Amino acid sequence: MTERPLITVSTTSSAQPTAAEIEAALLSFLEGRVKVPVAPDTDLFASGAITSLFSLELVVHVETAYGVAVQGDELRMDNFRSVQAMVALVERLRDGVRS
Repeated sequence: MTERPLITVSTTSSAQPTAAEIEAALLSFLEGRVKVPVAPDTDLFASGAITSLFSLELVVHVETAYGVAVQGDELRMDNFRSVQAMVALVERLRDGVRS
């Protein structure tokens, strides 16, 4: 497994992380927790990489790390199925767009 550098999100900076930075940080977070490599398009539920309990922790992590609130219709498995889906969710929510 290749070590990815830990990417943190600064709450004091006005610059928001790019999609690539969000993706790298989420991959690092996931791989650190599940101890196996994860590809950005891996179906995390189908692969068994995450459990339903860990998915709740993942929601909290996304909200905390990126300053977004995952509520209502956004709180569904499809938004957390892959790292790519989570990146899209973060970008939509921080741009104020709801699906």
